[in-house]
Amino acid sequence: MTTNINKTKLSESDIISKFIFPAVKNAGWDDMTQIRQEVKLRDGKVIVRGQAAARKKVKSADIVLYHKPSMPLAVIEAKANKHEIGKGMQQGLDYASLLEVPFIFASNGDGFIFHDKTNPAQLETEIRLEDFPTPQQLWNKYCIWKGYKTEHLPVITQDYHDDGSGKSPRYYQLQAINKTVEAVAAGQDRVLLVMATGTGKTYTAFQIIWRLWKAKAKKRILFLADRNILVDQTKTNDFQPFGSAMTKITGRTVDPAYEIHLGLYQALTGPEESQKAYKQVDPDFFDLIVIDECHRGSASEDSAWREILDYFSAATHVGLTATPKETDEVSNIEYFGDPVYTYSLKQGIEDGFLAPYKVVRVDIDVDVQGWRPTKGQTDKDGNLIEDRIYNQKDFDRTMVIDERTDLVAQTITNYLKRTDPMAKTIVFCNDIDHAERMRRALVNLNPEQVAKNEKYVMKITGDDEIGKAQLDNFINPKKAYPVIATTSELMTTGVDAKTCKLVVLDQGIQSMTKFKQIIGRGTRIDDRYGKLWFTILDFKKATELFADERFDGEAERVKVVTPEDFDDQDDLDDIINGIDPEDMTEEGDSPFGDDIDPASIQEPEAPYGNTSESNDPRNTSGGEDWWTDEDKVRKYHVNGVQVKALAERVQYYDSDGKLVTESFKGYTRKTMKNQFASLDEFTKRWNEADRKQAIIDELAEEGIIWQALEDEVGKDMDPFDMICHVVYDQPALTRKERAENVKKRNYFTKYGETAQQVLNTLLDKYADEGVQEIENIHVLKVKPFDEMGRPLEIIKNSFGGKPQYMEAVSELEAEIYKLG
Repeated sequence: MTTNINKTKLSESDIISKFIFPAVKNAGWDDMTQIRQEVKLRDGKVIVRGQAAARKKVKSADIVLYHKPSMPLAVIEAKANKHEIGKGMQQGLDYASLLEVPFIFASNGDGFIFHDKTNPAQLETEIRLEDFPTPQQLWNKYCIWKGYKTEHLPVITQDYHDDGSGKSPRYYQLQAINKTVEAVAAGQDRVLLVMATGTGKTYTAFQIIWRLWKAKAKKRILFLADRNILVDQTKTNDFQPFGSAMTKITGRTVDPAYEIHLGLYQALTGPEESQKAYKQVDPDFFDLIVIDECHRGSASEDSAWREILDYFSAATHVGLTATPKETDEVSNIEYFGDPVYTYSLKQGIEDGFLAPYKVVRVDIDVDVQGWRPTKGQTDKDGNLIEDRIYNQKDFDRTMVIDERTDLVAQTITNYLKRTDPMAKTIVFCNDIDHAERMRRALVNLNPEQVAKNEKYVMKITGDDEIGKAQLDNFINPKKAYPVIATTSELMTTGVDAKTCKLVVLDQGIQSMTKFKQIIGRGTRIDDRYGKLWFTILDFKKATELFADERFDGEAERVKVVTPEDFDDQDDLDDIINGIDPEDMTEEGDSPFGDDIDPASIQEPEAPYGNTSESNDPRNTSGGEDWWTDEDKVRKYHVNGVQVKALAERVQYYDSDGKLVTESFKGYTRKTMKNQFASLDEFTKRWNEADRKQAIIDELAEEGIIWQALEDEVGKDMDPFDMICHVVYDQPALTRKERAENVKKRNYFTKYGETAQQVLNTLLDKYADEGVQEIENIHVLKVKPFDEMGRPLEIIKNSFGGKPQYMEAVSELEAEIYKLG
């Protein structure tokens, strides 16, 4: 141990390097494989206001200890010696809760406070530096705490795949991987993982399969999906390390020479016996099946695709989904059991791994007030229009009003022109016909963009081969075109559009599963291309589903039952436990109001399996909208109707995970009051700061976006005055007014003539550009200072040296912010 050092003078990093790190290494921890320093667990939540965004700054765990790279055991949080020994404990507990580890150590270099969740009788004890536990001691306690059995340890401790790039699973991915591997090792044969769209489900699945395969716990594995693009992306990207052990099932042939099989349901089965390729191998051929997007067809008992899972019923089945489906017909939980791990959209946004959103709700008069034809009115085709009031649920399903389509297209166009005309945009329409009309309206409203590239707007639907061929270009961040995609079903799932910045809802959405999938099109973050957040432009009140507790909550089993279902004791127990069959309904009431029949909005079931993604399992390209039959649905088409937008409301995702209609001033007030309860507290902190810019940066990290605040309050105000005015209701002083007040006090006279000239010029710089300008010594390099000489000459000749110059700047700031 280091001796003869005055610890109280050391920084936190010195305490770590001179005392904590040696204590840990002396206990036998390998600093190459078992010790990681500065472990960043979160990315920092993105705060959005207006068109500006900022990331909150996040701290890293000082030290995390591992049994193996896949098995975190303990967190160590350090503080400088001037703090009490246990000062870092609460911070350490926060990190430990993310990693779900039971051991937390806090230290100031004198010793450790040891928080041991495996010993509830005495949770926290103080230990000496030389008594830090060995790796084996913590591992033994951890195994007992987790309930591991000796025979399961080779599987549980198998490392994840490391490609040498430094990429490792995020904390929640590691949790999902570990909990799945532990469940499989313990003999659980049905496992469900729920992870929000954009959180890396496929990468997580790869690591699960890799560990089970490498540990020889599972030898032949089938990865099942229902879209060709999903299988191809998986094989090329995340699953690439499997190399020659992997194959994609094609030509209705299962090749037993391979161990890792990637397959489409459509390639494995069909309505004819000759199409059931899965029967080429024995039922025990696969010992692990991973089902991607398992909320779709396979979990339904009457789905033709379910027969694959039933045939290989002896295998372990792992289901992956962002939206566990719980309806009267399909229950993922009934099939797989409760999720072993859930990582929600709300958690992803809070951690900074997923993009937050703002919602722009647009109410259209005919939607709200309804539209009724005049007596005897016919549509464009000469059909007599049924005399009734048509409202939001009818438009673009049974009633088409051209002017309404044009208004929606004009609103989309206006938004893009105000923000970014090249922002990737998906417009969700009711059906293919609606998507085509919307494409045409957007083309007509954007002639300049279309002249640059005719693919500026594309209809990407299952019936359109040209449009489908552009899907890869749309989701590729490196490809500028297409910019706007109009669709109805094809792009609701399985489309990894990382740079999608605008999601337009002109489709009646009643299914919570579908709503979550559509919102997931925008939730990916791509820092390289400036995609940190996205906007939802809602014309159909679909975003009212955000208020539904099921949007980001746990899935519930919602099964419609009949009296015959209560013939045995288990079902009777359900009733006794308060599960009332009268209360078991479908996915919820209509978000459009009591006068809307939910059945009129729900989509019909697919004739072959419970999926609306494909017309026929043999269609390996994946289709959409196969059920749309214009001959079956009477659709009137009119024009000449006056249509206008009644209101536009902007809502933001707040810290509680709810949409709020709030100005940025309101957000700033709430955030500041949490940090500084009174004006005195804030001014004291401001005046005591050596550099005001440091406080400005701190507040920006809390999500106070100065650009957005300036847009709302005024651009010539100092951050100090903006806060005083917005948060504490003080008079709004501009920078010029503060500068004039300093000049009136005439305090410059204590300096020499050249120093007065420099300080006066700095004051003018402050009035024009703000306090950060005068705090930056490089300001002396620009006009008009460059006419006075080089910076070092100005400082020496005017003030005598750099310390005196910095003191003069500090005094100038004190004069600027003098109250009264």
